[in-house]
Amino acid sequence: MKEFDTLIVNIGQLLTMDHEKDGPVRGKELQTLPIIENAALGITNGKISFVGPGVDAKGFVAKQVIDAGGKLVTPGLVDPHTHLVFGGSREHELALKQQGVPYLEILEQGGGILSTVRATREATEEELLAKASFHLDRLLSYGITTVEAKSGYGLDHETELKQLRVAKRLNELHQVDIVSTFLGAHAIPQEYKGRADEFLTLMERLLDVIREEELAEFVDIFCETGVFSVDQSRAFLTYAKSKGFDVKIHGDEIDSLGGTELAVEIGAISGDHLVGASDEGIKGLASSNTIAVLLPGTSFYLGKEKNARAREMIDAGVAVALSTDFNPGSSPTENLQFIMTLAALKLKMTPEEIWYAVTVNAAHAIKRENVAGKIAIHRDADLVIWNASNYSYVPYHYGVNHVKSVLKRGKVVCEGGSENGV
Repeated sequence: MKEFDTLIVNIGQLLTMDHEKDGPVRGKELQTLPIIENAALGITNGKISFVGPGVDAKGFVAKQVIDAGGKLVTPGLVDPHTHLVFGGSREHELALKQQGVPYLEILEQGGGILSTVRATREATEEELLAKASFHLDRLLSYGITTVEAKSGYGLDHETELKQLRVAKRLNELHQVDIVSTFLGAHAIPQEYKGRADEFLTLMERLLDVIREEELAEFVDIFCETGVFSVDQSRAFLTYAKSKGFDVKIHGDEIDSLGGTELAVEIGAISGDHLVGASDEGIKGLASSNTIAVLLPGTSFYLGKEKNARAREMIDAGVAVALSTDFNPGSSPTENLQFIMTLAALKLKMTPEEIWYAVTVNAAHAIKRENVAGKIAIHRDADLVIWNASNYSYVPYHYGVNHVKSVLKRGKVVCEGGSENGV
């Protein structure tokens, strides 16, 4: 007789995402999902120890039995692109957006990123920790159990390190797993206006400290008009790789500069945004290991008609992931479920493609493919039980939280969209 710490029974659809392929899922492989109908799942010492049809679990015993009520169960969601740690907020910019003021113009006026930089510099580490913890609780409530967190609102040595140290502390304190990225090259601060190369050199000097204190795994840069050029981005990321970091790139978000091509050329783990990706850039992504992390919430919030060409990317064979891009200026939402709806309506992605994009492929975008995004024997039991009977319902019914329960390493940490104690 098998015994478990926890046994989840009466699962209507168990969406394991345990695709037979080790790498990211792309092309025709996206058309079907690995599903077990009328399933059961066993957990021992925080790990998944049984996955199979419910009839095979007859006679199993457990200290705790959870009845899924015929509902959908999936892996915990993975959000591979957020700006979790920041000070202040920017609700005052909403009126400017409504008036049609372009984001780059808001930035030029000292708003946008630069507004958040001021607030983040002024905040203490404890204040940032409390604020980021609040947002992390909310991310968890929407079913996210693994999240990437970028710095980039300091633009100086002291504040960039402060952000990264907060993220590291949160990873130790909170149930959600946090993967950190150094985005010191997020914007050019006012004191370095017209001296972008000098500022990048300043940010390069932080890399040894970041490596020594193990504050980040990835280095990122904003390659965009008015920020950093392709040549500057190439040099900066090449230097970061020489220091032992994996790299990412904010590329082609507003203008088509060649950031997508650079992501492929330099072997970036992910190229993010990519709204302006060229045909050549898409072709390059399709033949590379670089994940395209698409952020439709940003285009939505900025009132842009143009979105990333997800349909063309997927049809070409690009590995696509989705993310909230949670940040205070251009995508102030922790709701990855709403992003899934936008992916269906604006990016023309199918439900099957969407689920791969918020689990398996999102995990690959932050090098967590071996521990997140799948339900499989010996993996951590990071799970979501949904108030939905099938996987198509979640992106279909928008604007509400469909989470019934979230389990992290086998422990129920959230019920009914409400976080259950940190």
